[in-house]
Amino acid sequence: MRTTMKKMTCRALIVSLLALSFTTAKAGMIGADQVAAGSPASQRTMVLSVLNRADTAAQLQAQGIDPTLARERVASMSDQEVQALAQDMQTAPAGASLDAAGWLAVVVVAGLIWYFAMRR
Repeated sequence: MRTTMKKMTCRALIVSLLALSFTTAKAGMIGADQVAAGSPASQRTMVLSVLNRADTAAQLQAQGIDPTLARERVASMSDQEVQALAQDMQTAPAGASLDAAGWLAVVVVAGLIWYFAMRR
């Protein structure tokens, strides 16, 4: 039992070393359009364009927030606040949290791992 666990651990480490060690770095010049994409004005425009979408306005109204007041609040934010909000919007997950099917998949995968790890 102990040697099989050692073998499985070694195999997993070898596979992870081979699969995850092929990262490459790329150096190059940064263009003016890439620099302008990070400016506070462009970030404010991006946040306001998201607020102008119909689905976002519907979600805001469903939560009891007036979309015009939200746009006015973004317009009155400082550059640091807009930058933080834009970064949060860009890095936030696209979907919601795990639903019942997601949790079921997690439980099934954990059960399969336990079954194959503990069998003789």
